[in-house]
Amino acid sequence: MNLNREKGGIILAGLAIGVIAAVLVVLGNPVNMGFCIACFLRDTAGALGLHGAANVQYIRPEIIGLVLGSFLLTSVKKEFASRGGSAPLTRFVLGFFVMIGCLMFLGCPFRMILRLAGGDLNAVFGLVGFVCGILAGVFFLNRGYSLKRTYRLPALEGRLLVVLEVVLLILLVAAPAFIHFTEAGGGPGAQHAAILVSLAAGVIVGALAQRTRLCMVGGIRDVVLFREWKLLAGFIAILASALVCNLVLTAVTPDTYFHLGLTGQAVAHTDGLWNALGMLLAGFGCVLLGGCPLRQLVLSGEGNTDSAITVLGLMVGAAFAHNFGLAASGEGPTANGKIAVVIGIAVVLAIACLNTYRSQRGEEA
Repeated sequence: MNLNREKGGIILAGLAIGVIAAVLVVLGNPVNMGFCIACFLRDTAGALGLHGAANVQYIRPEIIGLVLGSFLLTSVKKEFASRGGSAPLTRFVLGFFVMIGCLMFLGCPFRMILRLAGGDLNAVFGLVGFVCGILAGVFFLNRGYSLKRTYRLPALEGRLLVVLEVVLLILLVAAPAFIHFTEAGGGPGAQHAAILVSLAAGVIVGALAQRTRLCMVGGIRDVVLFREWKLLAGFIAILASALVCNLVLTAVTPDTYFHLGLTGQAVAHTDGLWNALGMLLAGFGCVLLGGCPLRQLVLSGEGNTDSAITVLGLMVGAAFAHNFGLAASGEGPTANGKIAVVIGIAVVLAIACLNTYRSQRGEEA
């Protein structure tokens, strides 16, 4: 009975999140981008001047809300626990390359689902690569991969990222001259819902994701390892509710929220191979991290400093990608981006091997 109640709660949370994502697009967010952790961290990095791509610069309140929502719920339920110390530099590097993979695909696992709900068939190639990346990660999990244990830390350590998010909110509202904003009509960074609406949406989704442990990577991993479908059911529910919303909105409004096909999709390219390889890198890295970018933000709100360092790695990866021409665009992937994805797969594979077979040798000794 408890298992059924838990699964029902995850499905209801997924349905609500899908609706929220669709509504955010109606209220101003880019098409098929009600939520995208990779894109929103990239925009925030640009707003802070970490990269100079003028079309993607805006402090996204949804990211702030996700962390605050998780933090507030865990604080109210007295579950907040500051912890960390599990291979932080390795997690930073993994976060860096996960972002490189996401920006090759032009979206995180969350946006991949929303792109499918909008009829973008390019996301099918991303999904295939993503599953392959997760299977590669599961291969190493089955052989003992581990980044070792975490440790209890002073409470301040776990709250630092939360404080940083509050500072970002103040900067967004105050809009000082050193914060960058994409000019109206200048690109995805200029497309956003009102600050309070976006912040509220982030808080709600952050709280729901914290309570249900929603994670696309964890969902597929658990199906493969344990034949457990409850986490994946949450993302299937997101897909279903966002799809229904998009179909209804397309039918009753003059705008198109559902467009089935490969071409003419918003913030997407049609190179199937590199869509797949980008998400293979993202999926592989996320398994080794223990969760997708959404999950990392939620864990950060719970006081997990390893996840906070991963988030910083994601942001630096986004800045690096735009400063050095690694990110794909609607025109397709760049040569530099292809090289970076191949290097990323090699680095993630090396991390997986070193933290699996080295551990085995240590145990045998």
